[in-house]
Amino acid sequence: MPFNPLSILNGAVDASGAGGSIRSAIANASQKTGIDFNYLMGQAKLESGMRSNAHSGTSSASGLYQFVDQSWLRVVKAHGAEHGLGWAANAISTSASGKAVVNDPATRQAILSLRNDPTAASPMAAEHASDNKGAIEGSLGRSATSTDLYMAHFLGLGGARQFLTAMQANPDRSGAAMFPAAANANRGVFYDSTGAPRSLSQIYNRFAAKLDAAGAPQTIDATLGLSATRLGEWGADVIPGNGEESTSNAAVWAQ
Repeated sequence: MPFNPLSILNGAVDASGAGGSIRSAIANASQKTGIDFNYLMGQAKLESGMRSNAHSGTSSASGLYQFVDQSWLRVVKAHGAEHGLGWAANAISTSASGKAVVNDPATRQAILSLRNDPTAASPMAAEHASDNKGAIEGSLGRSATSTDLYMAHFLGLGGARQFLTAMQANPDRSGAAMFPAAANANRGVFYDSTGAPRSLSQIYNRFAAKLDAAGAPQTIDATLGLSATRLGEWGADVIPGNGEESTSNAAVWAQ
């Protein structure tokens, strides 16, 4: 019987974790894509606190990896067929302006609902990280770290390139001055507890510390195989992100 995408909306597919636990879904994605399990776990902890049904109150971000609508549609279009989502990839087209579109509203909603299924979200997050790695390394002329990849997920690839290039030139530059919209939506990221703006290097290093706590090492080899280390644990809350130009809409910060 052909797969019916509307079955997702009708409950035939368990959006909280079809096919097993979140951990096993991430492990399967790691095995299929070559992206390290610890990196994907750390990213999921930062993004949603390992909650596959997490939703933002201020943007379209949703799911384990907090993809916003456009980023999700683009990654499914690019890689969905490789992971059993050919029906979804085929339903997505690209407009003249570069926007990912799905003509049928019900099918569009079914595709977006896949963000809440870890067995779909995990491989898409892994493929997205793989795509971003090459682009970041081409821009910076060095190997990408796990924090670089997370910046691409958090700010979008264009924003991450801008952030990382500026940080190389002037690490003390204010992040809020450079990304005012993102700073307004993510005050805990861009400002400290006194309200003073954090520098680009301070923002970056705080992300790095969180990823390190999760056991995601900073050195990444040519295939994105990260060394296996024990994951740390921390709580997570979904907070407003920087809009539809980013991939994600969540982060965790110790105040």
